[in-house]
Amino acid sequence: MGENWNPHPTQYWHRLDDGRVQCDVCPRECKLKEGQQGLCFVRACENGQVVLTTYGRSSGFCIDPIEKKPLNHFLPGAPVLSFGTAGCNLTCKFCQNWDMSKSREVDTLASKASPEGIANRAEEYGCRSVAYTYNDPVIFLEYADDAAAACRERGIKNVAVTAGYVSPGARERLFRNMDAANIDLKAFTDGFYHRLCGGHLQNVLDNLIWLRNETDVWIELTTLIIPGENDSPEELDRMSAWVAEHLGPQTPMHFSAFHPDFKMLDYPSTRPETLVLARDLALRNGIRYAYLGNVRHPAGESTWCHHCGGLLIERSGYRIGAWNLTREDDCAHCGTPCAGVFEPEPGHWGARRLPVAMGF
Repeated sequence: MGENWNPHPTQYWHRLDDGRVQCDVCPRECKLKEGQQGLCFVRACENGQVVLTTYGRSSGFCIDPIEKKPLNHFLPGAPVLSFGTAGCNLTCKFCQNWDMSKSREVDTLASKASPEGIANRAEEYGCRSVAYTYNDPVIFLEYADDAAAACRERGIKNVAVTAGYVSPGARERLFRNMDAANIDLKAFTDGFYHRLCGGHLQNVLDNLIWLRNETDVWIELTTLIIPGENDSPEELDRMSAWVAEHLGPQTPMHFSAFHPDFKMLDYPSTRPETLVLARDLALRNGIRYAYLGNVRHPAGESTWCHHCGGLLIERSGYRIGAWNLTREDDCAHCGTPCAGVFEPEPGHWGARRLPVAMGF
């Protein structure tokens, strides 16, 4: 792992009778011999225990608009300090961040920062939240949780951008200091998860239900619509119907366009009509807030009152336009509450992307 490798003790593992150790952070349950790494690359067996090899190290820090996570009902327009590490516990063939999530090079982890350093920088730059993103915070949960705790002490909120592929024991620590999460619900068939991601759908659904019922974390969902894989009207209909029933109609759903990437370069891009259909089906199933991503679509980017149909939050790309929420988070047209976490006025960060040097 190189001379700069700093192993950090972890909590979620146990010893096996055959001398190996089993990592219990995610449903993969990697069983490791001394010196072996898990599939995620960042958790390894050293001296008979599982350690995190990337604590305090990142692939880079950047201030983004919160809508890029995407979160449309959590502090709209506000800047969020974002960072990730390397590796991932899924093997998605369509990964859009494969240069980081599939990295097996420690050189990817060029930035260093303590949890307190992250909180300091977020406060210094006026960020209302910190996002654990780019790859999946499940695999660096000790670092993410410590940073989230440091941020909470400063009044800075925390956002997990994750596929939700985490074990029941570890999920409590991952989310205990999180205020919001965008969960990547990749499809609604186990065949898709198994064949294209190396995982299982039910684990994700179980975690979504737990998040809704057992925490106060604000949840939004994102699905990348891939032609011929998860784009059938039947599957999209079942997905949004399940979300409305089990997570509630107030749960925002984001349907994003696929562009050929990583190991799926021979697939076509998503047709705009497919995204519109996914949004229409969600609205018909009772989902109050359905959005389109990776395309320009005025109706699918903005927030609308589910009662009167009035425009609540106008968006163009990552820029906020008209703002028709009262200070009580109600529709200014009819008084119906809008679900989410809002401040009296929107932020004005816009579409900027600002790299941030840490150095501590």
